Amino acid sequence: YEPMALVVGGMICIAAANAGATSQDLKTGFIVGATPRYQQIALFIGAIVSSIAIGATVKILDTPSAEMLQQGITHAIGTDKYPAPQGTLMATLVKGILSFNLDWQFVTVGAAIAITMELCGIKALSFAVGVYLPLSTTLTIFIGGAIRGIVDWRKKQQHSKLTASAEEEDLGKGNLFATGLVAGGAIAGVIVAILSSIPSTDTFIQSLSAEHGLTKALGDNGYMLLGVGAFVALGCVLYRIAMQKDETLPTENA
Repeated sequence: YEPMALVVGGMICIAAANAGATSQDLKTGFIVGATPRYQQIALFIGAIVSSIAIGATVKILDTPSAEMLQQGITHAIGTDKYPAPQGTLMATLVKGILSFNLDWQFVTVGAAIAITMELCGIKALSFAVGVYLPLSTTLTIFIGGAIRGIVDWRKKQQHSKLTASAEEEDLGKGNLFATGLVAGGAIAGVIVAILSSIPSTDTFIQSLSAEHGLTKALGDNGYMLLGVGAFVALGCVLYRIAMQKDETLPTENA
């Protein structure tokens, strides 16, 4: 029953995701002046194209390499190469429930912690996402949120008498730049993963990597610090762009 349970769970997740996506699409369409009719047409096209693209991408990424097959691994997703923590979590829950071998004590403790977070005024879902995702992922999200908080605080000080609407905040340069970073990172990650699944292309990509040379020149710690420096520089760029004056906001002399 595992495949059937996964299919039903996937249908429920997709339905919930489409509900949220539709509300966002309608909001975006209202901002740019689109009509519901053309938005529905675009949604149909997007659903069909994304289903084909995502299905093909998952199929390619899940195909194990020859080395994995020798180790008895039949699915690449969920391994060290493609960890997929969220998918691994859901698979663990489904297998545990269907096999009656789920560690319910951990589930009970998690539910109690979620209730405690809600009583403390903290969104349990956001807290749970931060718990099961690795620190390397959640730390960057926290830093991005901190930059957003600092930018909002500075802008309130600079424009204490002006209040920007939610629409103006969504169209701010910082939000648009951050959205581009998220979309670009996701697309680049998928492209690199697909290219890495092809042995010949993976060898070529490895030959272009400067990791070994930089590690040899800077050492392991120096190489890590170089990555931290690049991330700090990106954060500074995001902050400067977000702090730029939006033309949509009225000036004090207006």
